[in-house]
Amino acid sequence: MTELVEHGQLFIGGELTDPVGRDVIEVISPHTEEVIGRVPHASRQDVDRAVAVARRAFDEGPWPRATLEERIAVVTRVKDGIAARHEELARVISSENGSPYSWSVLAQALGAMMVWDAAIRVARDHTYEERRDGVLGPILVRREPVGVVAAVVPWNVPQFVAAAKLAPALLAGCTVVLKPSPESPLDAYLLGEIARDAGLPEGVLSILPADREVSEYLVGHPGIDKVSFTGSVAAGKRVMEVAARNLTRVTLELGGKSAAVVLPDADVQAAVAGIVPAAWMNNGQACVAQTRILVPRARYDEYADAFAAAASALKVGDPLDPATQVGPLVARRQQQRNLDYIRIGQEEGAKILTGGGGRPAGLERGWYVEPTLFGDVHNAMRIAREEIFGPVICLLPYGDEEEAVKIANDSEYGLSGSVWTADVEHGIEVARQVRTGTYSVNTFSLDMLGPFGGYKNSGLGREFGPEGYGAYLEHKMIHLPAGA
Repeated sequence: MTELVEHGQLFIGGELTDPVGRDVIEVISPHTEEVIGRVPHASRQDVDRAVAVARRAFDEGPWPRATLEERIAVVTRVKDGIAARHEELARVISSENGSPYSWSVLAQALGAMMVWDAAIRVARDHTYEERRDGVLGPILVRREPVGVVAAVVPWNVPQFVAAAKLAPALLAGCTVVLKPSPESPLDAYLLGEIARDAGLPEGVLSILPADREVSEYLVGHPGIDKVSFTGSVAAGKRVMEVAARNLTRVTLELGGKSAAVVLPDADVQAAVAGIVPAAWMNNGQACVAQTRILVPRARYDEYADAFAAAASALKVGDPLDPATQVGPLVARRQQQRNLDYIRIGQEEGAKILTGGGGRPAGLERGWYVEPTLFGDVHNAMRIAREEIFGPVICLLPYGDEEEAVKIANDSEYGLSGSVWTADVEHGIEVARQVRTGTYSVNTFSLDMLGPFGGYKNSGLGREFGPEGYGAYLEHKMIHLPAGA
């Protein structure tokens, strides 16, 4: 039995503080279905306290007034602290949300460290003040921190997404109230320790685990200047609606139903080897996962056999076992959601190529779902259109390249995608035709120095790179007298 982790206080303004209320969040292991942790459930009054100290720290404190190099020094210590504790972070996250430990080490922990590091590079290269020749005379254009940021992160990649919001916000000189998901609050306490030890000034960072109701109160708080949210489309629309009451700036990174397009000249084994990890990554609980695999109809049987063989070989089991490739889903509701979609796919006429049996053999406990591949899928089916967020993947045949691009674009989402071909230049031409925010040719990647975000219902705005960093800065124009 895993040792119970209990935190009795909230991290507000850099200090552990007693919560106003007595409600607690119980963290349930998706592997054992046992309680593995308890943390306070932040209340509206706790939000008021956190926003007040963040407001004071921004309006009066040293952080926004520090030099860029001073802020970089502190943020670098945060990055180094994550690097030093990356194995601990990976274990905690795998225990909370079921991510395979090997994936947690690379993507959850070291990936987060890379986000912090990339943000430092972007901040150092950014232009914060420049003179221009205006129509009516010289002008000075400044970029200044946007203010107090509400950062709402999901349970599937909590440290990676937290880094995508915290790193640029802090480097820009903002103060932040971080709201982790109630499914995965334990790793946030480790981040709080790391940030405190790095020397963040008083009031700059607060961490408030809470449910959706308190999240809504936070993003609608008049003391918040910007909201950065990652989550579902429905929740993102609600965030935008609530934030609009105060004209609060928003960045939304939402869902996906991304298509991996395999062209007729692609090498079968190379395509399968590249797409399978990108489809079933993090147990399928990734917004960028390649959940629609498009293959040429003339070679459909060949690809169906190859993808089914690779999917059936995935090792399912305890997320803390280094050999595990697919772990349990984060919650019972996610398990049931996936089982419902397996039923729906069969009712729609899709063919199960592998999996589909529900709970894998030998796993009597835990919120597991067999890695499942549906074949004979057409793009009008619900399993091809709706984000399932689990290990249930669709194989879709197409006739020619024009049809493949049309299928890839026939979605309310536009977050990620890939193309697999023997001709890289032609792959780039295909990439230019697909309306999605992030695309890969003969690989699957997400680079922290480039803009990440989605078209259509996949979001609003960008994270990473100078484009994402700029979202935490306001633009000011200062008119100068002639001859200045």
